[in-house]
Amino acid sequence: MFSKETFIRRRQELKKLVGEGLILLFGNNEAPANYPANSYAPMRQDSTFLYYFGQHRDGLVGIIDVDNDIEMLLGDDIDTEDIVWMGFTPSVADLASQVGITKTSDARSLTTLCEKACSSGRHIHFLPPYRHDTQILIHDLLGIHPSKQKEAASLPLIKAVVKMRATKEPQEIEAIERACDVGYEMHTMAQRLICPGITERYVAGQVDGVARSLSQGVSFATIFSQHGEIMHGNPSDALLQKGRLALCDAGCELDDYCSDNTRTMPVTGKFSQRQLEIYSIVEACHDYVLEVAKPGVKHADVHFAVCRLMTDRLKELGLMKGDTEEAVHAGAHAMFLPHGLGHMMGMDVHDMEGLGQIYVGFDDETRPNLEQFGTNCLRMGRRLQEGFVVTDEPGIYFIPHLIDLWKSQGHCKEYLCFDKLETYKDFGGIRIEDDLLITKEGCRFLGTKRIPYHPVELEEYMDRNKVNRDE
Repeated sequence: MFSKETFIRRRQELKKLVGEGLILLFGNNEAPANYPANSYAPMRQDSTFLYYFGQHRDGLVGIIDVDNDIEMLLGDDIDTEDIVWMGFTPSVADLASQVGITKTSDARSLTTLCEKACSSGRHIHFLPPYRHDTQILIHDLLGIHPSKQKEAASLPLIKAVVKMRATKEPQEIEAIERACDVGYEMHTMAQRLICPGITERYVAGQVDGVARSLSQGVSFATIFSQHGEIMHGNPSDALLQKGRLALCDAGCELDDYCSDNTRTMPVTGKFSQRQLEIYSIVEACHDYVLEVAKPGVKHADVHFAVCRLMTDRLKELGLMKGDTEEAVHAGAHAMFLPHGLGHMMGMDVHDMEGLGQIYVGFDDETRPNLEQFGTNCLRMGRRLQEGFVVTDEPGIYFIPHLIDLWKSQGHCKEYLCFDKLETYKDFGGIRIEDDLLITKEGCRFLGTKRIPYHPVELEEYMDRNKVNRDE
């Protein structure tokens, strides 16, 4: 946990940005896995509640009364029966004191506070809820049906939270660096393990075990698959096969901050010539971001600069054709890259995405294009600022169903070489991803160790550190 002065300062700044009204920041509750006493563990606290109130205990609500300059932490103290099973937990008053709050009350007082605020015609601010128990609570408190709560959420509060959380403080960057170092251990574990004959699930389980051992756990469900063309491919019981590529997209949470990396590896430890040709394009696109991402540049412009480079290189392989600018404008590159270059990252792996991507990744100047395939998946378009943390994750994917669909429609036939694409239907996909800090002059990757990804370096690492690889 950061110092209590950090949380005091953050709440003061939030009050200035929101300006008036009563702010409700709901912490999370335990979530039952399959019956009440068997909960998902460990509990994942709401990130915005953590940002301003810092405590991980369940059943808490943070109150910021902007008009009267009052801050409160609400929740019920743990009774002896719970202590028997879960161990001693500090009182709500003690938890509040740790983050610079002097006023506390039990959970029931929330109803009274909201009733008084409503009767006085005060503005009650809350963020879009994403858990059903919070939605039910908001309905009970404010009479807003869960289906209407996203629209009823406070835009001033959303914008204030995004403004503050988007620019990372030095102590936050240090926490992300530590999470990235655990990410290094996770991905190099996969690189040491993969070989023909073991299952995707086994490798993914070992990767998850590193996160559970060295951090709070994974920052999202680990993606590990020989079907890299599936963006979110879950690990299966399929055996790793010679000649295939394995894609691992994984990260951890440590000290409440995330990492998110992707590596694509040859199952046998050596790339084929065809794999190396595609891989080198993704590698070049990944590294090119370091040259163009800097404060004041729109992230959408970085994305499309990468798309132009990718198109040029794919034309050299005979997979694309025609004018590069026209091809990218038409969205032909989305055959290979149907997602955006990256997203914000911090306390959430897709930082603040639950607040609405239009407010997190875009702004009044830069709006999303929701009409064009591929471009409609950009999570980030706004101008970069010093202190932003974004992912850099270009990829090239050969998706058989997409190839068949566009070929049958003649979509972008001026720019796509469908005959050549047919020969790549069994290829899979490649993605390389690292976490990027926007600095005063440019940008840099986060983490003190770089997970091997340059082809020679990767092959050498896998060869030197192989674990029971049966060639």
